[in-house]
Amino acid sequence: MLYLSRTNGSYSDRQFRDLPDLLQLGDLVVFNNTRVFPARLYGRRKGARAQTVSRQNPATRNFLQGRVEVFLTRQLSSSPNDWECLVRPGRKISVGEHLFFGEHDELQAEVLARSGFGERQIRFQPVEDFYSVLDRIGHIPLPPYISRPDSSRDRDRYQTVYAQERGSVAAPTAGLHFTPEILDRIRHRGVETTEITLHVGLGTFQPIRVERVEDHKIHSESYSISPAAASAINQALRDSRRIVAVGTTTVRTLEHAIRRNANTITPGPASADLFIYPGHEFKVVKAMVTNFHLPQSSLLMLVSAFAGKENALSAYDHAVTNRYRFYSYGDCMLIE
Repeated sequence: MLYLSRTNGSYSDRQFRDLPDLLQLGDLVVFNNTRVFPARLYGRRKGARAQTVSRQNPATRNFLQGRVEVFLTRQLSSSPNDWECLVRPGRKISVGEHLFFGEHDELQAEVLARSGFGERQIRFQPVEDFYSVLDRIGHIPLPPYISRPDSSRDRDRYQTVYAQERGSVAAPTAGLHFTPEILDRIRHRGVETTEITLHVGLGTFQPIRVERVEDHKIHSESYSISPAAASAINQALRDSRRIVAVGTTTVRTLEHAIRRNANTITPGPASADLFIYPGHEFKVVKAMVTNFHLPQSSLLMLVSAFAGKENALSAYDHAVTNRYRFYSYGDCMLIE
């Protein structure tokens, strides 16, 4: 774990087991308790929008029954039937196409709309227990740089130890470092903890493709703050105690929530589409735990906004030189 001061830019190499001792009495540590679900589906398409089979085009028969991959990224309503998703092959799956998943077509869906970069809106035919079926035939969406199929072990390993609320397509990876023993040490020191829920979706990972960073639009992600969590956060703010966010998703949730209602955290569900980049005024978070992120990502922008651009770049240079591991299963920083 790299320990970075955003006040003067100094840093030191530590171990994650040092974290409880680096926290201050009176701190409130906030975790994102979302849980990853098997959001990747493999199936076939009906080929309703394809060319007809003919002697001149015999390969079309395979095209009609071609393999498809659907990555569910955001539920669009309280019903589990309507979703935003990424599809492959994107160019061949048009509006009106019908998709089938599972050995016995346990899930069926129709493509309702399309947008750029392979994104679609689809509607599943109602089934008795959608998530039960998804648990049986879906796959854990491991990060794309992990070049192996998912396994049954990933359903536990690609989760934080405090994961509870199903809904994420990726783990809030800063939380993967925590163990029950580390959590016990934090609480035994008298440091307060609480949990919020933000379901990680495409917005967290969408690369920045615009020349002016201000023009980047981030996808909204649903979150919920319980009355108990809102009370704890508001009390810490009133007491001028330090709030430590575990992960960029927690940072975005808190900074979005404080702007909704006159600088007070209100309980309940909402959607966060706050894009944090250098120049942002942080109203809640005073320290954060975060992994090392991809270039050209909104996550790296958030870290640069919090730590200061020069501090962040210097810390990343040090991490590269000293062979820190990056990305989801990599090492982390404590920035304060």
